[in-house]
Amino acid sequence: MENLSNEQRTLDVLILAAGLGTRMRSNLAKVLHKLDGRPLINHVCLTATALAPRKIYVVIGHQGEDVTRAVFEELSEEHAAFVWQKEQLGTGHAVNSAREFLETADSTLLILSGDVPMIRAETLATLVQQHHNHRGKGAACTILTVKLDEPKGYGRIVRDDAGFFSRIVEQKDASEEEKLIKEVNSGIYCFNTKKLFSALSSVQNNNVQGEYYLTDVPALLREAGEDISLYQHTDAREVSGINNRAELADLERIISRRTISRMMSDYGVSFIDPKNTYVSESANIGRDTVIYPNVTIEGETIIGDGCTIRQGTRITNSRIGRNVEILDNCVITDSEISDNCTVGPFAHLRGKAKMEESAKVGNFVELKKTILGRGSKASHLTYLGDATIGEKTNIGAGTITCNYDGVNKHATIIEDNVKIGSDTMLVAPVRVGSGSVTGAGSVVTKDVPPDSLVAGVPATIKKNFKEAESETGRSESNTG
Repeated sequence: MENLSNEQRTLDVLILAAGLGTRMRSNLAKVLHKLDGRPLINHVCLTATALAPRKIYVVIGHQGEDVTRAVFEELSEEHAAFVWQKEQLGTGHAVNSAREFLETADSTLLILSGDVPMIRAETLATLVQQHHNHRGKGAACTILTVKLDEPKGYGRIVRDDAGFFSRIVEQKDASEEEKLIKEVNSGIYCFNTKKLFSALSSVQNNNVQGEYYLTDVPALLREAGEDISLYQHTDAREVSGINNRAELADLERIISRRTISRMMSDYGVSFIDPKNTYVSESANIGRDTVIYPNVTIEGETIIGDGCTIRQGTRITNSRIGRNVEILDNCVITDSEISDNCTVGPFAHLRGKAKMEESAKVGNFVELKKTILGRGSKASHLTYLGDATIGEKTNIGAGTITCNYDGVNKHATIIEDNVKIGSDTMLVAPVRVGSGSVTGAGSVVTKDVPPDSLVAGVPATIKKNFKEAESETGRSESNTG
């Protein structure tokens, strides 16, 4: 695929994404429905980028601003352009909306549908190669086709007596004989760009729908003496569009099962109940990790070797180290857990929370935008927000960092070897020095010096451990 852009013509891509998707029964544009955690349109855009095209044009209409934002999650402004289709007057009209950008382009135009997320870059590369090499001179149009046992609803590929392309006939316009044809149009095409837009000028809307069909263009080109090539693909699922929620769910299940199967066979991951586990295709899981039932692993999550993920846990866009144990019913999003940590049960990490090596978060503990230092523990019923916690510190049950003053968020810093007593409230901004202790039920509103004991509401210094040790030493010396 690396050499594709050096073929006979520059490659441009046009993705049709303006439709409403009425059969989805949704207020959301069809191409914005998510598969494997990403909008359908993003899957198609990502595949298209693998072909190294000059530009990817996206035809937008219904909820066009939202579609634009979704595409920019995958593509840069340098590589993407948007074409508005103001009225929904058919696929031919949609392509014609891009005339001002492409009419004079000396390029090959690959046309894709924004609701066909399973199409592979390898398949498209083969299609483009066949288009360029057809009869040694290239075709005006190459159509990707597939045979279906149940072709109802699809445009049929009509061939002549010699087996060459004759025309495409849509289901609603097909005769009873034509409806028996098994070979159908996938809606994926390669065109000589200039010849496409020349032929589009002759397309009429003389059909049951009163629409301008892109499918009329190949027949018009053939009548003008141009060569039309057919690339019959063997995988119907790969080129199928999503028309309703049941089909979307089927593809979701296929992707997850395929991903889990690959992880078991290639990476040595154990799944106790693969059918009741969801794993994103973008995730990466290390050897000898064990995944229990009803676990959901979303986005670009990375999990290291030798981990245990217990039942009911959801992990999203997070990085988990080696030999980590995550107990039942935890939620971990956009966070990082280092090696040899323990999490849960019923813990919540979010907002770029980070646990350093051998740290522990226990039941009903929430970390938000917090760093829990190496060997530190927060074992019970605790909220730690906007906090930085040092090494070997113990956070007692019921501790809360009061990080929000009603207007702004503030930071709490707890240094190394600190013991925070149960039910302590730390009113940020505040710092607790190394070696200090807070008494149970304290409300800490001021910085605590190192090696101090504070208690009360508000907390005050009751003892300085270093001074106490010094006085004890002097007393023992005097009595010696």
